[in-house]
Amino acid sequence: MTGGTRVVLLLLLNVEAAVLAVLETMFLPLRFDGTLLPELGDFPFPVVIAVAAVMTPLLVSWAASLSESVVSAAMPLIVWFLTLMVFGYMEPGSTRETIVLLQDWRGLLLLAGGALTGAVAVGAVMARNAANRPGRYEPAGVQ
Repeated sequence: MTGGTRVVLLLLLNVEAAVLAVLETMFLPLRFDGTLLPELGDFPFPVVIAVAAVMTPLLVSWAASLSESVVSAAMPLIVWFLTLMVFGYMEPGSTRETIVLLQDWRGLLLLAGGALTGAVAVGAVMARNAANRPGRYEPAGVQ
C-alpha cells in the first residue's frame, strides 16, 4: 500500500471517529417512550455506550494497522474525544442555552466506554511497538 493511500485511509478513520461521536451524542437520550422505540415503561436505552466501547478501540487498531506511529494510532481516539467534548458542550445556537451531551450517568458511561477502551487499545499498540523495536534490552541468559 502506498503512503498516499495510507494517509487517505487514516484521514477517513478520523472522519469516521468524528461522525461516530456526533451520532453517539445524538442517540444517547434514546428511551422506550413510544416516540422512536416502543412504549415499554419509559426507561433509557443507551445502546450507543456499547457502540462506543466497541468501535473506538476498533478504529484505533485499524489506524495502528496502517501506521506504526503511536500518534497515528491514537488519532481516532483523540478526534472522537474532542468531537464529543466540543459537540456535547458547545451551544448549538447563540440564543439557546442547551447542552447536547446528557449530564447524568449515560453521559459519563459514554465518555468512559469510548475513552477507556480506546486508551487500552492505544496502550496495546505501544506495547506491541516496544516489543518489536530492534535492539531492545534482553537480560543476560535469556534467548
